[in-house]
Amino acid sequence: MGALFSFVMVILLVLLAYAGIKAANLQIFFGVVIPYAAILTFLLGFVYRMLKWSTSPVPFRIPTTCGQQKSLPWVKQNKIENPSTALGATVRMILEVFLFRSLFRNTKAELRDGRLGYGSSKWLWLGSLAFHVSFFTISFRHLRLFLQPVPSPVHFVETLDGFLQIGAPTFLITGSILLLAALFLLLRRFLLPTIRYISLPADYFPLFLIIAIASTGILMRYFLKIDVVSVKELTMGLVSLNPMIPEKIDVIFYIHLFLISVLLAYFPFSKLMHMGGVFLSPTRNLSNNNRMVRHINPWNYPVKARTYEEYEDEFREKMKNAGIPVEKE
Repeated sequence: MGALFSFVMVILLVLLAYAGIKAANLQIFFGVVIPYAAILTFLLGFVYRMLKWSTSPVPFRIPTTCGQQKSLPWVKQNKIENPSTALGATVRMILEVFLFRSLFRNTKAELRDGRLGYGSSKWLWLGSLAFHVSFFTISFRHLRLFLQPVPSPVHFVETLDGFLQIGAPTFLITGSILLLAALFLLLRRFLLPTIRYISLPADYFPLFLIIAIASTGILMRYFLKIDVVSVKELTMGLVSLNPMIPEKIDVIFYIHLFLISVLLAYFPFSKLMHMGGVFLSPTRNLSNNNRMVRHINPWNYPVKARTYEEYEDEFREKMKNAGIPVEKE
């Protein structure tokens, strides 16, 4: 039900943009107002969420400990999975952010001939890595629409992306990889009962939205062939805060731009914020030095403690009557 709701919402967004351009001629609204509003919402929402998380109290060390902790000299420590220093925690964060190390180590349990067995499961890691790398590459390539002159790193990434030199325009690999990876992550939620059971509309909606964005992008590049010069005039006008609407832009571009704007505006309020939240996760960015450093919660209110002698002085007679031995008679 959640998947159907999300799918219908994305279809309605596409129809809304199509009707707004074709029937109401709202090019300024969909080409200027919506993108500016989406970027503003994204920036303010992103900063707000990051500030809120960064000011949340973390009174204790709560890192994820998946390896041997530092203890006795002859016991070998796992310095990455259970780091005791800031350097080890930094290395673990780098591997997590750029290589998804925790997903790479993922295992699954299943019954094999009536016996419970454990095995490596790398498909989720591969699909997630392909999705994120292609998404970043496509976003970086699109900087050519917002910069003049286009920086050489952008040209290099675009050349590297199209190294197969297939067709005209050149076939870019990451566009297809993004679409296939998003479809894989979506099918995984459909086909695995355990994942399907815990999936919510908030899990399906971004996937359907990204699939629609990738699909419209592929349509524009290889099939419908929009006027790229006019598109760059529009994007450069947005960047320079001097927006203008060229006449030769087709409706498919406005649909594509509207879907991207929806994704940007939705981003800070969704699970996609793990992009920034991963850096503030105390289970990953803290070192496990509890055996070396005593950590005291600074938010603890003062508690008046009393000794056993004081306790016995207060309850001595009752303890005697109950037959409990006391130190003083």
